[in-house]
Amino acid sequence: MKTKQLGGLCVLSSSQSLWNKMKILAVDHGEKRIGLAISDSTGTIASPLKVVEHISRALDAAQVAAIAAENSAERIVIGQSFDEEGHPNLAGRRAARFAEALKTQTQIPVEMWDESLSTHDARAARIELGVSRKKRSGHLDELAAQMILQSYLDAHRQSKIVNRKS
Repeated sequence: MKTKQLGGLCVLSSSQSLWNKMKILAVDHGEKRIGLAISDSTGTIASPLKVVEHISRALDAAQVAAIAAENSAERIVIGQSFDEEGHPNLAGRRAARFAEALKTQTQIPVEMWDESLSTHDARAARIELGVSRKKRSGHLDELAAQMILQSYLDAHRQSKIVNRKS
């Protein structure tokens, strides 16, 4: 990967950037519903996409693979939750099994991403936006997927610039 020296920073060449002009689909896998979010083509902004009702792991994987293809996604990121000791909890293990099923349905790369507090953050965002308590009581799946994806995008955008100590 090519880098350029810019002052005390090492900057990855944008032409070599993995994230340059790549749409990414994020998945918040739940027991009853699967929230989906999609990035813009620059890999900068995450937007909620839709919610898929859970049927079975294989059918859910096929449906998510089809949605990823329809939206020209070049990567799929699946949120995974962890316990206090840093091991995948029950929901995180379910998400990992779903990721394995999804890999059999698509050639699009599938990656796990820490989803810690994504549902909590989605709920807090709705409160901050002034959404009434009654309207907030709905499902947060696609907003949680958006939070997962935005976290992923932000982390990868920040990793493009590496502070080089002199």
